[in-house]
Amino acid sequence: MVQIRMDAVTKINPPQRWDNPFGPDMTDANVERLLSVPEITAIDCGKFPVDVPLKGILKNDTRIVAYKPGDIIIREGDYGNSAFLVLKGDLRVVLSPGLPDYLLGRKENFRKKSLWEAFSQHWRNRKIPEVRDATCDKEAMIHRDRKNAANTHVFLQDIPAVLNSNKTAVLKEGALFGELAALGRIPRTATVFSESHAEVLEIRWQGLRELRKYDQNWRRRIDERYSESGLMTFLRKTSLFTHLDNDALEEIGQNTLFKSYGTFDWTVSYKNLRSMGKAGIKHEPLIARQGDYPDDLLMVRAGFARVSVQRDDGDHTITYLGAGNFYGADELYRAWKGEKDISLKVSITALGYVDILQIPATYLGKYVFPHWDSTHHGPRNEKRDIPRNSRRMTDLFKQTMANENLLEWTVEERFINGTKTMLINLDRCVRCDDCVNACASAHDGNPRFVRHGKTFDHWMIANACMHCADPVCMIGCPTGAIYRDVSEGTVIINDDTCIGCETCANACPYSNIRMVPINDNKGNPILETETRKPILKATKCDLCLDQWGGPACVTACSHDALHRVDFRYVRPEGTVDH
Repeated sequence: MVQIRMDAVTKINPPQRWDNPFGPDMTDANVERLLSVPEITAIDCGKFPVDVPLKGILKNDTRIVAYKPGDIIIREGDYGNSAFLVLKGDLRVVLSPGLPDYLLGRKENFRKKSLWEAFSQHWRNRKIPEVRDATCDKEAMIHRDRKNAANTHVFLQDIPAVLNSNKTAVLKEGALFGELAALGRIPRTATVFSESHAEVLEIRWQGLRELRKYDQNWRRRIDERYSESGLMTFLRKTSLFTHLDNDALEEIGQNTLFKSYGTFDWTVSYKNLRSMGKAGIKHEPLIARQGDYPDDLLMVRAGFARVSVQRDDGDHTITYLGAGNFYGADELYRAWKGEKDISLKVSITALGYVDILQIPATYLGKYVFPHWDSTHHGPRNEKRDIPRNSRRMTDLFKQTMANENLLEWTVEERFINGTKTMLINLDRCVRCDDCVNACASAHDGNPRFVRHGKTFDHWMIANACMHCADPVCMIGCPTGAIYRDVSEGTVIINDDTCIGCETCANACPYSNIRMVPINDNKGNPILETETRKPILKATKCDLCLDQWGGPACVTACSHDALHRVDFRYVRPEGTVDH
């Protein structure tokens, strides 16, 4: 036995829940002030455990933010991890159809290049990398110190014009907003800006989760809003419930439990676990255990969950669940029919972060199972509207996706998150670099991906933006420069409003966003006015939005080696895509 000398052991304090306060400037005086706010005063602090006191939540999971007239607080379409409580002043929420993209810091549209522009770009590309027009007024935005990126607000210049041309509603003191997107990891559904000088309490999702968990009033308030705004629509779109009327759906919704597993900004913990060699099923939050008796139908509201089975040689992944998928209906149906052995044959764990809706078996027995035919023993395998290219990709994987190890690798690396993942067949690829050259030609001489990446057998996932179903890169961008195109789902960076803070690049779990120094037309580096540091811009694949032929990398490959894969529609043979 190895003897350990105690004087040679390094002792450290284990990480604590509040090692990194949300608002480092929050003081005890701020906390006492918050305790006098009616919405906080109504909270029974005695319901909170000793290790998660209400005062601790207020000091470590909230921050008070001041806004000037015209400051945008949240933008429609953004992903965020905070809710907001109005402390002082008036805010405005912009109702449908919302503000135009250019007011939100985004490009209003993408004009396709003309035939001549597309043809001439092959010889007109610049020899100087990453050229920008530094004389344009819009570039003044990027000369702010990057240290202040977290305090940057997008500003609406003409509030009266916005109010005259858009339907809005007033949010006054005591109004809570943003909680549904924060807890459900879904895009913001509206834009909110400050109409006057205002103060807002921003609550990060961890604190919001605790308030909902330990205070009945906050839980009821959030759950009612969630039920009214999102749950009914979600249930109505699920194949199990499409035949139900509103009364039945409301009864199911009122009795549905909402649970979250994992870490909202999961990319941080994921990278840390990978660096320590601790990734895998055993380190993932457990949702359901193999052998347990199922009481509820488990439905994924957002995020991903792994479905695995334990065998003599260890745990094996058999499939995964994404938003809209569910598990447990087969077991609950057999129990309803009177069978005894209905224990779960699999375990379900959270991949990073997942929201789960738990629908009690009682309501399935009341509203769903009576409508199933006698030969049915599980969810109906209804056809989904699968894009043509994705169906073709499923055929491409038909032989190898049945290989359990390939599925394990795909899930372990989180590539299941990708909707436009660059997949290269190394058996067909001749390393000619036509794909890279075509990408460069389509982007003024600057390629937007790197032809290398992680490999399994003869497949490689290249370092190119995958345009994820769960784009964690968008969380935290101070100006909204990185956003999702609503019509196509493409994740885009607006070069004009990117301030080079590196938030998106650091958040991307796949290292598919790169920061590049920019130059003027003469090849001179563009520097920040005060610090004299090089101006950086975030760059990545944009799927060639302005090209008529789609992604240039795909069209340039003459060996049929490169494809864009939507992993949401790739499953091992024999599994059910609910």
